[in-house]
Amino acid sequence: MGGQSFGIDRNVAAQIAREVGEIQALGVELAIVIGGGNIFRGVAASAVGMDRAQADYMGMLATVINALALQDALEQEGVVTRVLSAIEMRSVAEPFIRRRAIRHIEKGRVVVFAAGTGNPYFTTDTAAALRAMEIKAEVILKATKVDGIYSADPMIDPSATKFDTLSYLEVLDRRLKVMDATAISLCMDNKLPIVVFNLRTHGNMKRVILGEAIGTTVGA
Repeated sequence: MGGQSFGIDRNVAAQIAREVGEIQALGVELAIVIGGGNIFRGVAASAVGMDRAQADYMGMLATVINALALQDALEQEGVVTRVLSAIEMRSVAEPFIRRRAIRHIEKGRVVVFAAGTGNPYFTTDTAAALRAMEIKAEVILKATKVDGIYSADPMIDPSATKFDTLSYLEVLDRRLKVMDATAISLCMDNKLPIVVFNLRTHGNMKRVILGEAIGTTVGA
């Protein structure tokens, strides 16, 4: 979305694509789960009277639009990309099949997972945790607009303090809204670490991959 109030900022897509290309050049296997809040938020729509399931399906379709936009940006950077959708739409994306996704990754392609889990009432965070388990990922990198997890929203509360590390239980007990409880619980059950970092700072994605102390790490 960039600085716009909605939609897709091509410059932001291009910046993300360049950073992903740099990471892929290091030999890192990478899969991306993408949201759709810049186009449509299912929860927000349900709050103003739309049926929640219907709104969530619309939100999932918005993620497919973003996935195609990111695929275009990645391929313009020379990064071979495949979009796999949890909702079948064979004209624009491959259906999500776990073994196919793993095969694409093994062949050095970047895989973009779209349409969430394919089910209403589940967030993009939960989709990311689920797909990470399915492809046996080593870590989830939660790219966001703040530089880690804070005790409160730093954009509202200037006294909010940043955490360098947290346990899964601390995130759940403190009700820190970095990811929803279902996603955190899934990661906790499978001992999958989460690193929350600021996507807007150029080069942060690569720094996280290289092991620099960027953002907040959630672990056992």
